Amino acid sequence: MKPPRPPLKSLDDALGELLAFAQPLAQWLEIDTFDADGCVLAQDLISELQVPPQDNSSMDGYALRCADVAEAGSVLTVTQRIPAGTQGIAVEAATAARIFTGAPIPEGADAVVMQEDCEALSSISATDPAQRVRILALPQPGQWIRRAGEDVARGAVVLPRGTRLSPAALGLAASIGLDRLAVIRAPRVALFSTGDELVMPGTVPPQQMKPGAIYNSNRFFLRSLLKRLGCEVSDFGIVPDQRDATLQALRDASLSHDLILTSGGVSVGEEDHVKPAVQALGELRLWQIAIKPGKPFAYGRIAQAHFIGLPGNPVSSFITFLLLVRPFVLKLQGVSVLESQSMSLPAHFDWPRADKRREFLRVRRNAEGGLDLFSNQSSGVLTSAVWGDGLVDNAPGQRIARGDRVRFISFAELLA
Repeated sequence: MKPPRPPLKSLDDALGELLAFAQPLAQWLEIDTFDADGCVLAQDLISELQVPPQDNSSMDGYALRCADVAEAGSVLTVTQRIPAGTQGIAVEAATAARIFTGAPIPEGADAVVMQEDCEALSSISATDPAQRVRILALPQPGQWIRRAGEDVARGAVVLPRGTRLSPAALGLAASIGLDRLAVIRAPRVALFSTGDELVMPGTVPPQQMKPGAIYNSNRFFLRSLLKRLGCEVSDFGIVPDQRDATLQALRDASLSHDLILTSGGVSVGEEDHVKPAVQALGELRLWQIAIKPGKPFAYGRIAQAHFIGLPGNPVSSFITFLLLVRPFVLKLQGVSVLESQSMSLPAHFDWPRADKRREFLRVRRNAEGGLDLFSNQSSGVLTSAVWGDGLVDNAPGQRIARGDRVRFISFAELLA
């Protein structure tokens, strides 16, 4: 009698183990800040200056002393004009400086009144050509003034090590004068699919496809997902459902890659050769998890390379990548924040057939602020991942009735 199979690991336990195996890569390189979008910082960014460097105006208007405007309608003499990039002189009593956004606040001024709240007056006469301004609203001390260092203080850690750089982060790095950044090198990933039924688009016209043959969709979205995470991808193509071919592909991929990522061949069928091949060449540390779709997920090691095997069904492969491979790859790069954010939204559907596994349902937000369910939740229906804009994370054994609050994870969050 065969011994009973151990219970499937929960997603949380599997992810915890997976991340424990993913030690951040030690190598880093210096690249141009222009090219660093999506890269991960290898060092803290510490500012050698304060931003802004001095008090400056956040509006086009007039810099003045609040004490000189006792009431709305007060008139002041305009004695200077201060564009951005120039330095004015001190503001004296009963005077104002015409000032523009970003220009330094002149000494003595304690407020800026935006030009919409002012009225420029003509000179009184040829003998008195001075420009004047009527202040239409009472100013408050400090209004429309950006204080020196309010964005970045000198000596502050502007971006910590492990930050995945966004466009805004690149702008922040540039604001403290950094034209080059130290980043973790890109993970090197070997990608291949298994399955004699797989055909590459472009090689066989649809009308000439053999019975049982399908186009390889997984290869396209997995490569794209890896590229979005900043990986260097070596595409090993489609490996036949043969033990020797599978062993050779895994052996070759393990020589110069940090991660081997496969789709298909990790289930329990007679033609599923990936799992026994990994065990023959290295070790398998994780196999099968209690989620739907995505049960046949595997993790192991071959020499110095990590191995992750994804299910062959496209939706299973897509979802397990987002939930497990994505945080794993980010951890390899030293990213410090890995957890995906979720929100509570009302279900505008019924889900009466609860599964014993944790389910991830493809849904789409609607105009009423709720979630609609894609009609076919099969793991082979990739249309659901295109139609939907996120997943409902449904606990094991949990039925859903229309109006129930559910946990929604946006694809925008998982694909960022």
